[in-house]
Amino acid sequence: MLKLKAMRGRYRWRQLHSIKELRTNPNSYPSKKTLTQRRHNDKPRPVGDSDIKQWNMVISYYMRNSQLDSALHFFNLMPRRSSVSYNAMISGYLMNGRFDLARNLFDEMPERDLVSWNVMISGCVRNNNVAAARELFEEMPERDVVSWNAMLSGYAQNGCIDEARKIFDRMPCKNSISWNALLATYVQNGRMEEACRLFESKLDWDLVSWNCLMGGFVKKKMLVDARRVFDRIPFRDKISWNTIITGYAQNGEIEEARRLFNESPVRDVFTWTAMVSGFVQNGLVDEARETFEQMPQKNAVSWNAMIAGYVQCKRMDMARKLFDKMPFRDITTWNTMITGYAQSGEIAHARDFFDRMPRRDPVSWAAMIAGYAQSGYSEEALRLFVDMKRDGERLNRSSFACALSTCAHIAALELGMQLHGRLVKAGYESGSFVGNALLLMYCKCGGIEEACSAFEEIMEKDIVSWNTMIAGYARHGFGKEALKIFESMKAAGVKPNDTTMVGVLSACSHAGLVDRGMEYFYSMNQDYGITANSRHYTCMVDLLGRAGRLDEAQKLIRNMPFEPDAATWGALLGASRIHGNTKLAEMAAELIFEMEPENAGMYVLLSNLYAASGRWADVSKMRLKMRDTGVKKVPGCSWLEVQNKIHTFSVGDSCHPDRDKIYAYLEELDLKMKREGYVSSIKLILHDVDEEEKEHMLKYHSEKLAVAYGILSIPAGRPIRVMKNLRVCEDCHNAIKYISKIVGRLIILRDSNRFHHFREGSCSCGDYW
Repeated sequence: MLKLKAMRGRYRWRQLHSIKELRTNPNSYPSKKTLTQRRHNDKPRPVGDSDIKQWNMVISYYMRNSQLDSALHFFNLMPRRSSVSYNAMISGYLMNGRFDLARNLFDEMPERDLVSWNVMISGCVRNNNVAAARELFEEMPERDVVSWNAMLSGYAQNGCIDEARKIFDRMPCKNSISWNALLATYVQNGRMEEACRLFESKLDWDLVSWNCLMGGFVKKKMLVDARRVFDRIPFRDKISWNTIITGYAQNGEIEEARRLFNESPVRDVFTWTAMVSGFVQNGLVDEARETFEQMPQKNAVSWNAMIAGYVQCKRMDMARKLFDKMPFRDITTWNTMITGYAQSGEIAHARDFFDRMPRRDPVSWAAMIAGYAQSGYSEEALRLFVDMKRDGERLNRSSFACALSTCAHIAALELGMQLHGRLVKAGYESGSFVGNALLLMYCKCGGIEEACSAFEEIMEKDIVSWNTMIAGYARHGFGKEALKIFESMKAAGVKPNDTTMVGVLSACSHAGLVDRGMEYFYSMNQDYGITANSRHYTCMVDLLGRAGRLDEAQKLIRNMPFEPDAATWGALLGASRIHGNTKLAEMAAELIFEMEPENAGMYVLLSNLYAASGRWADVSKMRLKMRDTGVKKVPGCSWLEVQNKIHTFSVGDSCHPDRDKIYAYLEELDLKMKREGYVSSIKLILHDVDEEEKEHMLKYHSEKLAVAYGILSIPAGRPIRVMKNLRVCEDCHNAIKYISKIVGRLIILRDSNRFHHFREGSCSCGDYW
């Protein structure tokens, strides 16, 4: 026996020595010329198995080091090849992602063994080509359990669960890998009933399988079933304990998690971290810190969990202290701090951490971009997005979504369209996450046709996709189109939710479809199981009120199953203003002032109504009331995008560099409008001054300045898109109708309530806003 071991050792030494010599001196192997001479020798020296093994070892060495050309070179030099030689080459190609070369060599093999077939089938599976794998599988002259398991794994990895089960049932012989593969497939796809049936059909499961089944129940939040499995496990390891403790902790049952933690016979750093994370997720950050301090050993995940706990409860001072004490920081640590500061409104601290990061990933950029966007620094957010691209950082879905949301907020359509182009190049446009952000951007920027195209490009539409498109059409005043999308949604098998019905009722309101809206409102509980909330009632009050059915709107409010909120009364106040019902407006306004004493918009609405009725004393009282309660009217402003730059205007603006051209053009337009029959709505001026002064004050409202600049700056044939932070006034609405007819341009105005599409002297809202 000792002699045999010694012989094996010397043989192994010679193998290693030969490979080492070859790496340092490739010429130590015979040249092609020498090999040719040997082949033509009358008495050629036969190539032994030991020589072939050395050649095969060299090929495997080069393949493992990704030196494919060198491996092929020595493969071609081999005086004789075995199936092992071919298998080494095929495995190497597959290992290095060259499926095409592997398949070509497989097809050229003079004789294939079982390993060759199995290797090639496994390669097809890794290449996500299950059809090719199945074709090879059916051609195999013989199969072993490895062949069957390869096909089973292939179907499982590609989500073909039923096909995987058919393969499993056909298997003449199954091993533990077969059983565990099918069990894991059921668990990973959430098919727990089938996983249980499979589990109960066999007795001798190993511990990995028990933990897999229990983990599936934990993932589905089926803690009773998870605990039943845990209690049945014959022998538990640390993974068993950690899984069940994590399950209880993450699902709000922290006391049971604590009890199991105290019972656990073995605790590692993952057990402790599970408890820290559990306390954090349940808002018990002090208990989390106490457990954290007791940990005998901590890793980066432990530190990050504790820092995340302080970030979640906005205790950034404690998070910073822990960050400074942390002995080893990873990129997650930095990202957590950036997110925390950004969400707390401390954008300067967030940027400081971002600039000091030793390394950034797409999450870092997305967190900083989102921070700027949420804090109102839209231009900074977009500038950072451009920097991200310039630095060569891969743009991920979150980065695109944040940038698109920023474009939507400031209505930067041109920049949003450029981002759309990058999305297409990155291959993200068809996914619902980024697709929904793109859809919302187009809807909010006034590009409803582009929104429709983006909607059609989303391959798998979710409820957010449908709701966004319905709400988009509604805000643009295309109620009938919104209802068509709603019907398509139902036909696609997507169940409406409460947000869907808000969009549907809003569409009916904006389009004046009163009877249709009432039908949807009173049937949505029976048809979809949706109980009307305050938003639905507000839409209905708006719908009835705008149609002049004020008595029905009041009756609906009185019959609400809960107290109406300020938004509901605001809808009634707005309708009262449209129809000149001062008494009802005063009643609604008083209730709003009790609920929201700082709501400047409602003071302005009531003041407008008083001014239109010539009740200047009441207008003055409103001003005094606003002053006494500290309410300040939000200054109106309008803006538009020209050549990737945002131009902002306020009433009577004198700061724009092209102000002289804008004012001169407005004077020219004013003369043309009056010839067409335009008359200023001077009743809207909240000052008791003469009519000429009132007319002058109306002439230079911010939206008129923005529209005039758009006509001067944007080439003919392209829409002019203007945004306003407040509701458009009656005079500007009327004036822009005339302007659209005179200049022959489509003018799209987004105010605080909806979109107005002005074309050929009319508006898409039908003067119903």
